[in-house]
Amino acid sequence: MMIDSHQHFWQYDPEKYSWVAEDLRRDFSPEDLQPLLQENGFEGSILVQADQSEEETVKLLELANSQFFIKGVVGWIDLTAENVEERLELYSRDPAFKGVRHTVWDEKGEFMLEPDFKRGIASLKKFDLTYDILAFDYQLSSAVELTKIFPEQPFVLDHMGKPQVSKGVSEEWKRNIIELGSQSNVYCKVSGLVTEAENFSWKAADFHPFLEAVTAAFGTDRLMFGSDWPVCISAASYKEVVQVVQEFFSEEEREKIFGQNAARFYNLW
Repeated sequence: MMIDSHQHFWQYDPEKYSWVAEDLRRDFSPEDLQPLLQENGFEGSILVQADQSEEETVKLLELANSQFFIKGVVGWIDLTAENVEERLELYSRDPAFKGVRHTVWDEKGEFMLEPDFKRGIASLKKFDLTYDILAFDYQLSSAVELTKIFPEQPFVLDHMGKPQVSKGVSEEWKRNIIELGSQSNVYCKVSGLVTEAENFSWKAADFHPFLEAVTAAFGTDRLMFGSDWPVCISAASYKEVVQVVQEFFSEEEREKIFGQNAARFYNLW
């Protein structure tokens, strides 16, 4: 089973989705993605939050329950709320609800280490929920510390920690990737690469040092492919994003990275 571990849908609202590139300021729906999945051999996807609201989480779960190809939802819950366990219990009643993510565009990485946030993270395991870490390269040291505090909690690093591809591999990024990879509870999404290239200009070889680094750190049993569609289409077609990763790994490795690992991590079996 081939699984795209990271994609989004939205009904564009300039306030909710102010961060999206100009060419993405429109609606994106299952009808837009499903043909692309089929053309590239994918049987399903993981739908990930793009707005910090339970309202969006409800909508994403409704889509998952109406679209067979959506195998799971990573939603948003306020993990700092006093009633966080109550909210997690409510959403966990839906088997499509697989995990939680909190975006960090306007926050310092230290927020991940605040007592209220850690209390929320501590509640996830009770409901067998995962946590997607969305952090920039300069915030990864906080992610390292967080994952060490909760060694039993399943974490996955989105977009390989958003390295600045056009500047090459930095020692700080590589050091933090090695630290994260040394922990068996942490996975990594091979996603979001094409949009980290300056001016969205890239060639496949530009990504090889980064792919080599995460493969050495995590091994091929804890990497999973994610298209980051539709964000990716500012820099590449869906097929091009797939090809960058397919051409780097062997056939045996691709079976894990393009499906098996995501299915295991998100409990799709």
